Amino acid sequence: MPELRVTVGERDVHVAVEGMGPAVLLLHGFPHTWELWREVMPALAARRTVIAPDLHDFGTGGPAAAGYDAGTDAGYDAGTLADDAAALLRALGVTGADVVGIDAGTPPAFLLAMRRPGLVRRLVVMESLLGRLPGAEEFLASGPPWWFGFHAVPGLAESVLAGNEARYVDWFLDAGTLGDGVPPRVRDAFVRAHTGRDALRRAFAPYRALPESAARIEQAVATARLTAPTLAVGAHPVGDALARQLRPVTDDLTARVLDDCGHIIPLHRPRRLLDLLLPFLAGEPVPPSRTPGPARP
Repeated sequence: MPELRVTVGERDVHVAVEGMGPAVLLLHGFPHTWELWREVMPALAARRTVIAPDLHDFGTGGPAAAGYDAGTDAGYDAGTLADDAAALLRALGVTGADVVGIDAGTPPAFLLAMRRPGLVRRLVVMESLLGRLPGAEEFLASGPPWWFGFHAVPGLAESVLAGNEARYVDWFLDAGTLGDGVPPRVRDAFVRAHTGRDALRRAFAPYRALPESAARIEQAVATARLTAPTLAVGAHPVGDALARQLRPVTDDLTARVLDDCGHIIPLHRPRRLLDLLLPFLAGEPVPPSRTPGPARP
């Protein structure tokens, strides 16, 4: 799969690109790299140009965002990540794209569609929440997931986890696939990308910028609606919470929840995800969620 580095502002962004045709941008979450999408990229690339960047060059040697070393979270909030995604598309000569985001990639994908409706044709968001927007109260009744607080304390998580990165990443991969795990090549790529204090700091920075991200989301929905056709896909544990947040602010929303599917949908149930993605991106009706099949076809 072709991989390249694209200069975006003062940074070189590591990105995988495959296929030809209309562009689709894939934004991963934590603790992932672009390889989160390996199982679905070939099918998408049959008719599209698939663009899968490593957000903020996790594990690939790029510099930290301006301001972070000075003790701020500047550069890692969802609004800045959305601007970075737009700049990446511009650098690649893309004037219109479908955008797919999961986990920490969902808020930037959402803000990209809100801020640049002429750029985003269709939006797919998965297994995340959008700041403090109403609709997720039931999901948050017992509080946010434990790691949100752990990651949010500046300097703490990377100090505790240094030397134990593989065990920590493995916990998320096991929990995110309901115990099924991910292909060894992908697992090893995730571990490499999150090994070392600097790599961990970058991975945790979006959690430390969550208040700023929430403010940017609230500002966006206060002045505009999401007009791009949108598909919200839930699994375990988020379920329909994201769709509930989106429904009041979205003109054209399709929502599906995959039963017996873990949080890392593109690796746990890639075929079932493609069953939703391919028709949606083609502007065709999206089938209802079906009975689960094997973890990886």
